[in-house]
Amino acid sequence: MATAFKDYYATLGVQPTATPKEIRAAYRKLARQHHPDVNPGNPEAEQRFKEINEAHEVLSDPEKRKQYDETRTLWQRGEQWQSAGRAGGRPFGQPEVEYRTMSPEDLDDLFGGRDPFSDFFHDMFGSTRSAATRRGEDVEAETEISLEEAYRGTTRTVDFGDGRRIEVRIPPGIADGARVRAAGQGGGGRGQGTAGDLYVRVHIRPHAVFRRDGDDLHVRVPVPLDVALLGGEVAVATLRGTTAQLRVPAGTQNGARLRLRGLGMPHLRGGGSGDLIAEVDVRLPTSLTPELRSLAEAMRTQREAAHA
Repeated sequence: MATAFKDYYATLGVQPTATPKEIRAAYRKLARQHHPDVNPGNPEAEQRFKEINEAHEVLSDPEKRKQYDETRTLWQRGEQWQSAGRAGGRPFGQPEVEYRTMSPEDLDDLFGGRDPFSDFFHDMFGSTRSAATRRGEDVEAETEISLEEAYRGTTRTVDFGDGRRIEVRIPPGIADGARVRAAGQGGGGRGQGTAGDLYVRVHIRPHAVFRRDGDDLHVRVPVPLDVALLGGEVAVATLRGTTAQLRVPAGTQNGARLRLRGLGMPHLRGGGSGDLIAEVDVRLPTSLTPELRSLAEAMRTQREAAHA
């Protein structure tokens, strides 16, 4: 069954009279909202993102937009004539219209080898695309990396059934479930058609020590009782493989969270890193010397007196 013609103005939520600035603003807003990195594992958002890019690709180019507007006008007239035909006539006051058939070359010039029109368009105007020219299919693969690899960035090789081996760079700061795009590395196009893209979805294995929350990292830090009571410093492991000195204020409670700025995951788009959150784990002595027992008893006596 034929589907509806693609109205790119409706896709971007703008009027046909919209200025280039209005089209650009609408595209940016929708692209941020439906980007696959913002909606991991959501096929509807992914499809919507493709439609938004397709519409912007045409409407942002003055020449393509002009030709598209001409085609859109023909389609709207065709809708009127179909409605009139079902009603037994043609629209009142409208002259006979001779529709020009768009050749495959016209469509290639307009959309650069892609065919954004539906079967309805081809049925209405008698236009057919040459089967010899077609963009290749997008291909998706999956890979698993460690948290350390996500921290510093890494590469993965994707093997294809035709013997191709594509090395994909995974940038530092990649989020679990995010995709990496390798442009032009998907299925091959036909004729003059461009190749599709390769999308690699990245899964990050849980870490034995660090827990990730956005670009922040959490780690439990053993703190001796005397340091928690009197204050001091303790060493904290980082994902870099080094240690940092954590300042513990006097009277720090068990479970308190202390922040080491800039020692978390690098921001994916650059410009710094998240923080390392040290979760205090106060360690009590496992055995008491006479001196420690005397101190503990004195503390208990003082506490009971304060609550008497």
